[in-house]
Amino acid sequence: MDGGENIDNYASKLQVVTEGEWAGWHWYPGGDPFEDLAGPFYCRVDEQGRRVCAFKAETKHMNGGKFMHGGCVMTFADFCLFWIAREAIEGVRCVTATFNGEFVGSAGVGDRVECVGEVVKAGRSMVFVRGLIVNASDGGAPMMSFSSVLKKTGRRT
Repeated sequence: MDGGENIDNYASKLQVVTEGEWAGWHWYPGGDPFEDLAGPFYCRVDEQGRRVCAFKAETKHMNGGKFMHGGCVMTFADFCLFWIAREAIEGVRCVTATFNGEFVGSAGVGDRVECVGEVVKAGRSMVFVRGLIVNASDGGAPMMSFSSVLKKTGRRT
């Protein structure tokens, strides 16, 4: 999400959705070509102050068994961890250094997939993040728990 040379370009693409199902949510159209292809993924700060991400599962997100492809879940998790850590990485370029995930459930076409998480620790050069992805259409059934380390690589220019 934030490791490219044009990193200030990514953050500058944040837009608020003004109508439809995702009104009031944010997204980054044109920010990351792979996430644009895999998504769209949305994010916001909820009423409790938590950073939340979500998307609606489409046919393109499914595997041959007609449930969500693990690569899609991992791509969404990577998007989420940068949103969750946004304040801790403000003004700094970062890359995903480690990623650990446990698949515990899935989603089908039309399901709403959501993620909440937290920064466990924000250090000088690394930020530790964990999150939980759930199938909101299935009563919040867990899909993946994950933890990750973001490596700060330098100041934004």
